[in-house]
Amino acid sequence: MARHAQSRARTRLSRRSKAVGGLALSTLVGTALWAWPASGDDHESPSDAKSTTSTTASGPDTPRTPAVAAKSAPNAAPNGSAGRPIPGLSDAARKRIPANARQVLVVTGKDMDSFQSRVVLYTREEGSNDWEAGPAWSAHNAAHGWTDDHHYGDLRSPIGVYTLTDAGGRLPAPDGTKLPYDHNGRFVADGTGVEGEPLAGAFDYVIAINYNRETGTSPLDPERPLGDAKGGGVWLHVDHDGPTQGCVSLKPKAMRQLLSTLDPDLHPVIVMGPAHF
Repeated sequence: MARHAQSRARTRLSRRSKAVGGLALSTLVGTALWAWPASGDDHESPSDAKSTTSTTASGPDTPRTPAVAAKSAPNAAPNGSAGRPIPGLSDAARKRIPANARQVLVVTGKDMDSFQSRVVLYTREEGSNDWEAGPAWSAHNAAHGWTDDHHYGDLRSPIGVYTLTDAGGRLPAPDGTKLPYDHNGRFVADGTGVEGEPLAGAFDYVIAINYNRETGTSPLDPERPLGDAKGGGVWLHVDHDGPTQGCVSLKPKAMRQLLSTLDPDLHPVIVMGPAHF
């Protein structure tokens, strides 16, 4: 994934993670720059990120709580039948998928230390527990792989089940986007990635992963409910042909397709980690 900056003690100075030429969201709006510990790519965001103009397609109000994995869901269909479960996940991971989720984006890493992933979107009909596989894409995750205890600067992506409620990007929302979308010129990735690749365009499209963030806000929002040490700014964003600092990155076409498909009314979540976690 690319790297995201996270707010640190409200000092607004951009900071770059080790082993990375750094990607920083361009500085700005009326207060000094702030840096939040980079869990993915370094992002600089304005201090008033919560009030930036957003293009909001349909989407429910979301609680302002850290949505780290929603309440566990039964692995049986509402009518009591076993249903067809999502393959490749442990029973523990399946049980963490919220009962109301009807869109599940599964990101599966090759192994605990790999930065290469496969992404598949699963959906189910209302009243059914038969999960149907949809589009699949290759992706990158963090340079050092995965962790179930993510901290700022560890160059690992956090394992878990997280809701997907907010999006944004440097480019306008693709046609059909339903998630609230912050079209904002501050989604700019500068510098080079872990392997020296250019980061230009990495934040053309972004979907915030609700790890250690306030839901219902722009992905640029710096709040870290679990504290700065736990990292943050973990996004789905445009791939830059290399590993990230914590995010998951996909090709532009895949990001556009995701944005036009994810629907707040279907309560989308992401399940992410190494194979069979």
